[in-house]
Amino acid sequence: MKKEKKIDLTDPEMIRRKELFEEFFRSPNYKPMRFKAIATLFSVPKEERNDMRLILEALKAEGKIAENGTGEYYIPGADEVVGTFQTTSHGYGFLIRDDGLADVFIPEEDTGSAMNGDKVRAKLAKDRRGRDAGRIIAVTERAVTKVVGTFTREKNFGFVIPDNRKLGTDIYIPKSGAKDVPKGYKVVAEITDYGDSHHSPEGKIVEVLGDRHEKGMDIFSIAVDAGIPTEFPEAVLKAAKKEPKEVKAPAMEGRLDLRDKKIVTIDGIDAKDLDDAISVEKEVSPDGRTLYHLGVHIADVSNYVKEGSVLDKEALERSTSVYLIDRVIPMLPVELSNGICSLNEGVDRLTLSCLMDIDEKGNIVSHTIAETVIRTAHRMNYPDVDAIITDNTEFPVSEEKYAEILKVNADVIDMLKTAYELAKILRARRFSRGALDFDFPEPKFVLDERGRAVDVKPYERNEATKLIEDFMLAANETVAEDAYWQDIPFLYRVHENPDDDKISELAVFIRNFGLTLSTGKSHRKPAKAKGISKYIPQKKEDRPDSDIHPKDIQKLLDKVSGTENEALISRVTLRSLKRAKYDVDCEGHFGLAAKYYCHFTSPIRRYPDLQIHRIIKENLHGELTDSRVSHYRAILPGVALKTSTMERRADDAERDADKMKAAEYMSAHIGEEFDGVISGVTSWGIFVELPNTVEGMVRLSDMYDDRYEFDEQKMEVYSVHGRRVYRLGDMVTVEVLDADPEMRTIDFHLINKQE
Repeated sequence: MKKEKKIDLTDPEMIRRKELFEEFFRSPNYKPMRFKAIATLFSVPKEERNDMRLILEALKAEGKIAENGTGEYYIPGADEVVGTFQTTSHGYGFLIRDDGLADVFIPEEDTGSAMNGDKVRAKLAKDRRGRDAGRIIAVTERAVTKVVGTFTREKNFGFVIPDNRKLGTDIYIPKSGAKDVPKGYKVVAEITDYGDSHHSPEGKIVEVLGDRHEKGMDIFSIAVDAGIPTEFPEAVLKAAKKEPKEVKAPAMEGRLDLRDKKIVTIDGIDAKDLDDAISVEKEVSPDGRTLYHLGVHIADVSNYVKEGSVLDKEALERSTSVYLIDRVIPMLPVELSNGICSLNEGVDRLTLSCLMDIDEKGNIVSHTIAETVIRTAHRMNYPDVDAIITDNTEFPVSEEKYAEILKVNADVIDMLKTAYELAKILRARRFSRGALDFDFPEPKFVLDERGRAVDVKPYERNEATKLIEDFMLAANETVAEDAYWQDIPFLYRVHENPDDDKISELAVFIRNFGLTLSTGKSHRKPAKAKGISKYIPQKKEDRPDSDIHPKDIQKLLDKVSGTENEALISRVTLRSLKRAKYDVDCEGHFGLAAKYYCHFTSPIRRYPDLQIHRIIKENLHGELTDSRVSHYRAILPGVALKTSTMERRADDAERDADKMKAAEYMSAHIGEEFDGVISGVTSWGIFVELPNTVEGMVRLSDMYDDRYEFDEQKMEVYSVHGRRVYRLGDMVTVEVLDADPEMRTIDFHLINKQE
């Protein structure tokens, strides 16, 4: 294949040509032209047109020219803005500006062919009512090329009604684009023409998913729509099947043998991919000092998924396992995730272990990271372990099983109680440095034989789940600190400090409740040179004067704990924080108040964990040569970006599935009344969350007793002519007006209005 030659835009000849094109575009007689027409006008030979394209791209990058939706180049004016278009189900939308300034309202008639998520250019203007608005004049990058939806057939044509109603329009399918597709089936349509404000997009059906009433089709459609691969390529499946079914003696050579240790896994009852196990021992010295020996043993997935293999490429493409109510879409084929990589009971497994010595104050005084081989003694679950460590007399299983566990595994019971003792010490240590703990329950849906939601309840963390969290956090911090001080290329889990403006908004908001948020440093002790309990940053100049410490947030939450405003303050505080991501730089984790943090403990379901396992093992074997270090420094930024992006994709799909099933469940409760708490207030409505985690909206347009306005500063909705005020955290009673699973919306009516 002939390679395109590269040009040097700093070359004097290229600079001259660039200036020539810029002068041409700024000519008062210039009218928008396409690339081919410009090349013809300048008599640019075909072999030099790549040079010309690169010059035009450079001018675009500098903002000196722009390209509209038909491929024509023009000079953008001061009244033009660029950003991402977000639509609403009502047809109009908003342009989220790249420059961070206020969003631009786009009326329905001025959206052009733009669809939700598209990168667009808009001209600022006024709408028909004289309000500030914009008109989309070009789509510079398409976010949507395929649409998942329900096919409906007419005599000579059809339409695909998108599952994602934010797309705002149906997709017209000509007769030739939907041969033999049954009406009412879920399909994937590829867009062939994006239309405009007056004409629907046009497409063709490229995949038929199945009957929309088929069990599980609704959730499957969400996965497909999100772009999550639901099947493994044949080459990947073949590679997985070639991996061994059991660990042979040669594979154990050179590893630390821990098979005589009492090691257990603790997971959900239905879990099949067991990638972490623990062991705990307690040692009391003659002088009465206590030392805990904590082992966190993680499946050595990197032993089977080699860098650059088809398994590795597929794992990176997926980046994470996705959990969608009735199914798991795994990162790795089940032959690996549920087989040779899973730390199943009573079988030998290869692991990477973090062995920590911890004093009675929770300080990790020493540690070892090693390649190991283990044999899990018991596969345990959260409810059973919670009952054991809390001495719960109402054990979740039969009394016979409880007696059997106590009798046969008395040593395991003792170890679990010691583990609980250590977990509470680690937890107290973490909170003492300022770690935050927002414990908002997640929904757990119960489905019937047809796959319909018949119940939903909050999934509460218990002491067993917290115990595992405490141990995994300890291992993740220890491994990250170890890598940091060795200065090896690595992937860290980063949670950046909140933006100053978000903290300022939070401070203004809580003043309404007589509260203040300290952001000074006078109360803090000088930072030590190193240590996992020290909060970032490393350099004084890296920290702005208004920077806030997580302990400041923790003190605020402690002040409101147990008060009527706890839910309100907690939610607003959580929304002021940034989202965690993966990064090659160790920037610390704000929410955990940790200077060093990574994801080490779940390589079966998270690619970053698998990636750093490879690096750790190479480092242990002295194989991190200069060339390997250069290799990792080159690829890790891309891995960080890819895995962070795929994590967001998975989160969005999981949230969409939850919303759909919540609406499906509530559709059987139309007209019923529920008590709930106001979980959000906006200019268009009040969100109310029920005790079972279901959230719906009371639209301001449906509150007929008065006209209501939204006060953004106070985060409240108030009646204009009365004295009614609705704030975050207020307890209210609502009636279910409507619930639409396809729209993923639930409408409430407020029936206990304040007097």
